[in-house]
Amino acid sequence: MPMDAREIEELIRDALPDAAVTIRDLAGDGDHYAAVVVSEAFRGKSRVQQHQIVYQALKGQMGGALHALALQTSAPEA
Repeated sequence: MPMDAREIEELIRDALPDAAVTIRDLAGDGDHYAAVVVSEAFRGKSRVQQHQIVYQALKGQMGGALHALALQTSAPEA
């Protein structure tokens, strides 16, 4: 069963309460999303580490209920 954008955003915000999160449904099918996540938790971390934090926040939904997620992550601009 596909996930909706609100559920994805809630999972990310639960793990990263300060995050600014924008989710877009890329194909209209509930399986392919793009997410922009900006959080202080990403400061000083590599892009891979930032993405791992988001994937952990999704609690194993990647590859299952959530088929594809194009991620763009960053720390807030100083």
